[in-house]
Parts: sequence; structure tokens; C-alpha cells
Amino acid sequence: MSKSKEIILGVTGSIAAYKACEIITRLKKHNINVTVVMTKDAEEFITPLTLQTLSGNKVVRGLFTLPDNVNPLHISLAQRCDLLLIAPATANIVAKLAAGMADEALTALAVSTRAPIMLCPAMNENMFKHKVTQANIARLKKLGYRFLGPQRGHLVCGPEGIGHLADVEKIVSEAIRTLR
Repeated sequence: MSKSKEIILGVTGSIAAYKACEIITRLKKHNINVTVVMTKDAEEFITPLTLQTLSGNKVVRGLFTLPDNVNPLHISLAQRCDLLLIAPATANIVAKLAAGMADEALTALAVSTRAPIMLCPAMNENMFKHKVTQANIARLKKLGYRFLGPQRGHLVCGPEGIGHLADVEKIVSEAIRTLR
């Protein structure tokens, strides 16, 4: 890519949040600027310091984080965002987006941006297969949200099943393809 693109990486409260580190590292190798917006629940799994160190940018942790300019932070992020990538995307964030909620930084950004939005679900198989989650995913797809995964793999809560975060390399490849 000739001009550096901006991906906002949304990190939510899933054990798969640690994979955000590898996603950031691989995107940076492609000359992509990454800013992380994390939910409060994500902080139970990974620290903002780790994500800030890897991305080289301040991590947005709340809706009322002070912006670097006069625009509200979610609006300034929305304006410079070339892709909003949410990985991992929990059942909770999928439900909030399907309902149009904007109650924290990540969901406010999602309803403010005109950039493509790609979600990479990671959750327990029962949660993923639940009819409400499936209806939320169908609604978001109809609205133009893109999905990658989940895939079948080892789940922390037990045996293998569907709900494992998509392969990081696939996530990065699809993000780059979307930017083009």
C-alpha cells in the first residue's frame, strides 16, 4: 500500500483478546497505522499498555477519553478510520451493534464511521449458535457489516467447537483486501 491506512482495532472481552497483539504486529508490517479501542471487559484479558506499546498509539478505553482535537474522540476516530476491525467480537458487542447501541467508545465509533466494519467473532459454541446471536449476525450482515469466522477449534470452555477466533493471518489478509 502506498499511503498509510488507518485501522481502528476494536478489542472486546474475550479470552481471544490476546490475539490482538499478533494482529497489530502483522498489520504494522504492512505499513498500516493501528489505533486500538478496547471495551472495559477487554481489560480483564489484556492490558492497554501492551496494546499501546505494540500499536505505537494511545489506546482508547472509554467514550470520554480526551481527544487530541476539539472533536469528540469517537467522531475524530470515525473520520480517519479506513476500516473498523473488531477482533475478537463477543456476542455482547454483536448484540449491541445489532441494536444500534452507542453506550461506550467502540459502539459509538461503529455508529459514527462510514468506513467498512469487519467483525471476527470469538465465543462459546452455544453462544455463537444461539438463535438471538444468529439473528443479530444476520441483521448486521444485511446492514453491510462483514464477518470473518468464527472457525472450529479449541475452546477454552471445553472441547473443540465453532467459536474459535479466525486465524490471525486470515484476519490480516482480509483486512488488507478490504482496504484496497
